[in-house]
Amino acid sequence: MAKDHGPQIKDDERYEKLREEGVGKEKAARIANTPASIAGKRGGKAPPYEEWTRDELYERAQELEIEGRSGMRKDELIEALRNR
Repeated sequence: MAKDHGPQIKDDERYEKLREEGVGKEKAARIANTPASIAGKRGGKAPPYEEWTRDELYERAQELEIEGRSGMRKDELIEALRNR
């Protein structure tokens, strides 16, 4: 049985499985709190990060307050954005 993480986590089992797989707390919580009816549906129409410029990636990292972004290369920004 999954541990009760309180009202902020809606699907405790899913949250724990994601954490065991190495997903960060914030990302695991976002995924666990996504209603099952929309969880598998694709999001917006944005192109994959590989098609973004480094400046666009940097701006997105800035919006998300990713630390160390100023010294990151394009591939590092992509990884940081995906793992946030």
